[in-house]
Amino acid sequence: MDLNLTGKHALVCGGSEGIGLATAWALAGLGADVTLLARREDTLRELATRLPRPHPAQAHGWVSADTADLDTLRTKVDALAAGKPVHILVNNSGGPPPGPLRNAGIAEFEAAYRQHLLGNQVLAQSVLPGMERDGYGRIVNVISTSVKEPLRGLGVSNTTRWAVASWAKTLATEVAPHGITVNNVLPGATETPRIEQIISTTMERTGQLREAVLAKMVEEIPLGRFARPEETAAAIAFLCSPAAAYITGVNLPVDGGRLRSL
Repeated sequence: MDLNLTGKHALVCGGSEGIGLATAWALAGLGADVTLLARREDTLRELATRLPRPHPAQAHGWVSADTADLDTLRTKVDALAAGKPVHILVNNSGGPPPGPLRNAGIAEFEAAYRQHLLGNQVLAQSVLPGMERDGYGRIVNVISTSVKEPLRGLGVSNTTRWAVASWAKTLATEVAPHGITVNNVLPGATETPRIEQIISTTMERTGQLREAVLAKMVEEIPLGRFARPEETAAAIAFLCSPAAAYITGVNLPVDGGRLRSL
């Protein structure tokens, strides 16, 4: 199986922690040059020095940017891609705040769409020309199992994730003739700061203790535990590899079997 990413350049959003950092680590381990993108420059600089380098010629770096600041995002990623074409784009960003849909304000929807859907569009437009020129392109969007089954108490997130999934499916069809693939990975409950946010919100909403909330969430997962970020990263890395060249436009759950739908 060809998983070799030597000579490829990967841009990993949300690369300072959780699934993003685990993905950056996995791609670097397969030989890719990795650029981390997140807001905290000091953190990114330090993390870039720690990424694996199985080949001496590998060069890792970082871009400090907020995916919600679209103009700055475009400027910085355009400059990155002009100097070093991006062959792999991993769109990954923290989810919108929890809460019921009926109480959500317009500003919450606008912020979520800006950070996720519009941010993805800006990034894709910046990197697609280089992918086309070099004949290699992988775009993987880290979204949510709510694409298949909406999650209770995540109204704005559910709505935004569906929009991103539809965007990805449409883009996959458009860029397929260039050998570029676009796929979505749908993480279930994963040991990241996001899951802590969801647990805390559920505790506030229900009055339950943390142990009870945690037990209820785990009970719904057939494998009986949360995922580790590295497990989700492995699925992302596979979709970025040459071995996955004929897979495009799919939603891949990494959820321990929690989804009941096909």
